[in-house]
Amino acid sequence: MTIKIRRLSHALGAEITGLDLRETLSLESFNYINQVFLEYGILLFRDQKITRDQHITFSRYFGELDNNDAQPRDRDPEYHEIALVTNKPKLNGQPSDSRYTGRVWHSDRSYTTVPAAASLLLGLEIPDVGGETMFTNMYMAYDTLSATMKNLISGLSGIHSSNTRPILDLTTERASEMRILNPPVAQPLVRIHPETGRKALYVGDKVKTILGMTNEESEPIIKFLCSHATRYEFLYRHQWRQHDLLVWDNRCTMHIALGDFDETQRRHMERTTVMGTPSGQICNIE
Repeated sequence: MTIKIRRLSHALGAEITGLDLRETLSLESFNYINQVFLEYGILLFRDQKITRDQHITFSRYFGELDNNDAQPRDRDPEYHEIALVTNKPKLNGQPSDSRYTGRVWHSDRSYTTVPAAASLLLGLEIPDVGGETMFTNMYMAYDTLSATMKNLISGLSGIHSSNTRPILDLTTERASEMRILNPPVAQPLVRIHPETGRKALYVGDKVKTILGMTNEESEPIIKFLCSHATRYEFLYRHQWRQHDLLVWDNRCTMHIALGDFDETQRRHMERTTVMGTPSGQICNIE
């Protein structure tokens, strides 16, 4: 079957048809897929009834995979490369640690010194209505800033925190564990994509302050940049179907998981994360 491309929105995204990801991919085919990926920022593969091993194998074409050491409670106990994004209760009946994952605008692993390059999320159980994911094009967000704003934020770094997910059973011990695993990390507000060479805005709801500024000085800048980055014309909203595999480029996109669904229904997804290039620095602040 011939590989075909269909754009998903004006801003970003492309659906690829004609591939069965259970089969071995030729280098030629992957190189073509990767070029589409770099151009559109998001790839959609529908009806991919793949196993966890096949999910991991395909993901490794994009690079080295994260073992999810930054979020060990979320990963599958047997497949450490797979993070569970699920509201499925644990075997002991307790609520899932990852049931509220991603419900703020963010780029994966931005709170670590090796932010994610790509994420590959497989939808296995989908609510009847809702539970969608929204994405925004951070190239567009940067390109449409005024020259004055570009000059202002050039060289500035935002401090990213992992502590943005609602945790209903938060204890002093759990809070201490989170601080040790993921201390605040400063990342440039503008990053240069290592493969395309293009500049992209790098902010989100995990950014709490700007390095070297007070909270009062930082707040209006961060608020403006996040609001600007999520303008309607930069967005793509994905309506999930069972067995969708969605791949996105964290270096030039940002996303949010929407909680607009009946939480008595199951929303179970599994994600692999491709490690990116090292950036940022650990900050000794809260």
